[in-house]
Amino acid sequence: MAFESRGASALTGLFRYPIVQAPMAGGTSCPSLAAAVSEAGGLGFLAAGYKTPTAMREEIARTRALTDRPFGVNLFMPQPPVADPAAVDGYGQRLAGEAVRYGAPLGEPDQSRDDAYEAKLAVLLEDPVAVVSFHFGCPDPAVLAAFAEAGTLTVVTATSAAEALAAQRAGADAVCVQGVEAGGHQGTHHDDAGADGTGVGLLTLLAEIRDAVTVTMPLIAAGGLMRGEQIAAVLAAGASAAQLGTAFLVCPESGAHELHKRAMTDPLFTRTELTRAFSGRPARGLVNRFIREHGPYAPAAYPQVHHLTSGLRKAAAQAGDPQAMALWAGQGHRLARELPAGRLVEVLAAELDAARVSLTRGSELRGSET
Repeated sequence: MAFESRGASALTGLFRYPIVQAPMAGGTSCPSLAAAVSEAGGLGFLAAGYKTPTAMREEIARTRALTDRPFGVNLFMPQPPVADPAAVDGYGQRLAGEAVRYGAPLGEPDQSRDDAYEAKLAVLLEDPVAVVSFHFGCPDPAVLAAFAEAGTLTVVTATSAAEALAAQRAGADAVCVQGVEAGGHQGTHHDDAGADGTGVGLLTLLAEIRDAVTVTMPLIAAGGLMRGEQIAAVLAAGASAAQLGTAFLVCPESGAHELHKRAMTDPLFTRTELTRAFSGRPARGLVNRFIREHGPYAPAAYPQVHHLTSGLRKAAAQAGDPQAMALWAGQGHRLARELPAGRLVEVLAAELDAARVSLTRGSELRGSET
């Protein structure tokens, strides 16, 4: 059974500017960042991925203490069993030298695959927030209907028209359209081991999804967006709002490690690529030694590889070595600006307004020439 989306106005009515701060797991999207973005007129997000239900509940409480504006929480969908356990064992053997280098044992890969999904759902249904979004798949229609009953808007990440259509049919209120330019994990609903390094650019993907879903389905565009002019472009292409992650990662309120923040504009890191090296799922990050040496051999095994490398990444950060950290970043990372989050929202909104004025004037000039 499918449910009708509540439309773009229900979503965009939550915030003054069409600017959504991406939920970045691992501590980056913390209460101080989400609250600052919401206070400034955007939509802040907490990332519940890798957190316990209790920690998620505590972060929600801390965010509410900082702002009375709406904000969202992002959940990871449960993952199926790994197809090839032997490949995970082999990758662990390959990383033995890294464990010696950093003096940190490899993690146990056979930990929970569901990220305490059901328990987090229970918390969010008991004490609702304004928006809940989902990554790595689409919830059952009954879950989305329960959130609708609780007054929570739901968003499902999609990296293809088929995924967006599945989200609409299940009853999601909006789709986050994630282009291949986006930093961090691609939110594909199924992890195809043959899909490494592939994907559709944001503007093309927006067009494909607009053709697939009904016109009432709000689309949030995500993928390498760093400037107000780019926000104007995706709005002109049919999005209701733009989601930015890397742009907010370097803000002082962000919980990202300082080495991660500095790497965004460090000339040592010249490019990004999609890799399974750190987690077992395709994720875009700055290319460092670990990605170069191990990326080609990492199996399609999430979250097993994530658990395997967790200690290594923490030890590298403690050692001040970004060459073995997961430096998630979108393709526009070199455009990062170290501004307070609220100020960044204001700057992006001003750039968006200027771009809209420029587009209007250009249209008027072209009209006068005909």
